[in-house]
Amino acid sequence: MKLAIGCDHRGLTMKKQVIDLVKKAGHSIDDLGTYTEERMDYPAIAKTVGEAVAAGKYQLGILICGTGIGVSIAANKVKGIRAANVCNAFGACRSRQHNDANILCLGAENDCKELPEIIHSFLTCQFEGGRHQTRVEMIREMDG
Repeated sequence: MKLAIGCDHRGLTMKKQVIDLVKKAGHSIDDLGTYTEERMDYPAIAKTVGEAVAAGKYQLGILICGTGIGVSIAANKVKGIRAANVCNAFGACRSRQHNDANILCLGAENDCKELPEIIHSFLTCQFEGGRHQTRVEMIREMDG
């Protein structure tokens, strides 16, 4: 599977950890920025990753900011994106199973002891379809 990852300046350390976890799981991941600790506005990176995933260049994306909230809000403005801000493996799995989430949002400043499990769950859990398909279609209709 091919993934895109991006972060603001607060997510640099976690981004490196996530890249290692994704590669160890046997997937490829492209780092779309940022690359320094210089202040960076998270909506810009959320737009970059969101548009790349929505265009089909990547199957999934991962975004990181201080809380994960900002990148989640911003990414969800991109048509076709279903970004989920999660803080545990259960939420990561459910975001894929029930919501067909295509971007995982993480908070670098959260006490995230489950990071390996979160990444594993997001990469391995699959959309269940069925009654969830109807709900995802309702969300797609909201894209306009």
